Amino acid sequence: QVQLVESGGGLVQPGGSLRLSCAASGRTFSSYNMAWFRQAPGKEREFVAAIRWSGGITDYADSVWGRFTISRDNAKNTVTLQMNSLKPEDTAVYYCAAGMTWPLHSGNYWGQGTQVTVSS
Repeated sequence: QVQLVESGGGLVQPGGSLRLSCAASGRTFSSYNMAWFRQAPGKEREFVAAIRWSGGITDYADSVWGRFTISRDNAKNTVTLQMNSLKPEDTAVYYCAAGMTWPLHSGNYWGQGTQVTVSS
């Protein structure tokens, strides 16, 4: 079992930045690939970014490429999503996920979600 808890969401103006964090507990964190997904109002859940268990390989959705950075610290059992140059269309509930597959465009374990709102 893996338990995931997101934090760091909030309200930010367009062009601003937020850093989301996901704290993991349970199964060995370093064995899992990790990812961030998001779901905007009226839209389906979509893939945002993923990182391999080793931390050296990443994958990003085209919509966030060059603006978002995913990273992990296996010693601290955390994964982060640094979000820069935020746009109103980034507004969504962001979810942390863990899984054993690659590419990781779904997950076996999910966090509760954290709201990100980008608005002036």
